[in-house]
Amino acid sequence: MSFRRHPKTHAEQPPTAALDRLFAIAKSDTGQSARVANFLLAWWNGVDLGHFPIADLFGFDRTIADDITAVIRFLGRHPGAVYADSLGYRGDVMDLLARWRGITDEDAA
Repeated sequence: MSFRRHPKTHAEQPPTAALDRLFAIAKSDTGQSARVANFLLAWWNGVDLGHFPIADLFGFDRTIADDITAVIRFLGRHPGAVYADSLGYRGDVMDLLARWRGITDEDAA
C-alpha cells in the first residue's frame, strides 16, 4: 500500500460554517459543550490547555463530528500552522478560555 499526497488544485477554504457552529456549542450549556471546547482549546494550545481525546468523537452527535472532521481536514491540508485567531476567532477562543479554563484575556497576554 502506498500513500501519496495529491497536489492541491485550489486553495482550501476554512470551514467557517463548521467553526461557527462548534464555537456556539462550546459556549452553550449542552452535554457536548465541554468536549467541543476541549477540541477547540487543544487546537489553540494543547500543551497548556489539555489535549482532545480522539475517543470523544464516539460520543458526539453526527453533525458535531462532521464539523470537527471538517476542521481537521482543513488543518491537515493547509501548508503550515493555522490557528483560530488567524481565521477571525480570537474573541471566541478568549470566551472559551474564560468559561472552561478560568483564564482571562489579561492572563493570556
